[in-house]
Amino acid sequence: MHKSTVQIQTSDPSRLIRRLCKHWRHKFEVDFDDRHGHIDSGDTQCSLTAGESSLTATLQTTNDEQLARMEAVVADHLQRMSADETFNFVWQR
Repeated sequence: MHKSTVQIQTSDPSRLIRRLCKHWRHKFEVDFDDRHGHIDSGDTQCSLTAGESSLTATLQTTNDEQLARMEAVVADHLQRMSADETFNFVWQR
């Protein structure tokens, strides 16, 4: 498995978890509460964890190409779902 993690600073990490999980629940298997979220899209697993003023997203997938694609997809969706915040995504593999 290939793994990548990012931590972004945000004023409301729980809101982002809820929004992303609700957005994708029609398409993928999701499980979430205010502190954690998990999205299972088959080839890729996405785990979300809320901190005090941060959100950590961890991706696990089968190959580097898929990992790079999902890093971009998750970053794009989180940015679009934020109210008025701008995030800096620095994924760590």
